[in-house]
Amino acid sequence: MRNFAEMRRPLTVAEQVADVLREAIADGSLAAGTALRQDDLAARFGFSRMPIRDALRQLEAEGIVSIHPTKGAHVAGMDTTEIREIFALRELLEAEALRLSLPALSDDRLDEAEDVLARIDAEPDVGRWGALNRVFHLALYGACGNQRLLSLIEAHHNAADRYVRILLSNLNYRSRSQAEHRELIAACRRRDVKEAVAVLKKHLGEGMETLAAAGMAKKS
Repeated sequence: MRNFAEMRRPLTVAEQVADVLREAIADGSLAAGTALRQDDLAARFGFSRMPIRDALRQLEAEGIVSIHPTKGAHVAGMDTTEIREIFALRELLEAEALRLSLPALSDDRLDEAEDVLARIDAEPDVGRWGALNRVFHLALYGACGNQRLLSLIEAHHNAADRYVRILLSNLNYRSRSQAEHRELIAACRRRDVKEAVAVLKKHLGEGMETLAAAGMAKKS
């Protein structure tokens, strides 16, 4: 799902294809290891191979798809190394974005973020939780004044989406995540940059460790 910041321009064909594939990977319709053949995808979407290739390259950059020179593209596997890499980068990028954004973050934008939390509480479809989680976080960073930073954060949210869904649904983490989100909002309303950044880092770090532990348990 695209958030309000992404509605400024129409999506390219490649971005539309990437969105559909990303959703199918996140909800498990396309399992890890599934081959993604350009000819099959071109026939499915009714486009030429060029936007399909561009969509696969975009998903490769997000860590969702792996492309081998001779074996082609397939859905990337889910492992603890990837979890730690994605969440470590999210912590670095999002802590900086929040630090830059908070002094200029309006009460209206904080109200919008809080409204998203209410939508997460009321949403019965687990497939929507990851997208709403992304909208919440990006609402807090929108005043950072650095579009490149926001683009990097969005890319890592896309890469983390399937993990976030596992965390919020299969691992029954939603109530804990929501409590941490509201703790973050409270720190932001006090304009306490140090505390807000600390809450955010704790939130991302503990989510990462919970996912990594689940991944290790699955392998053993």
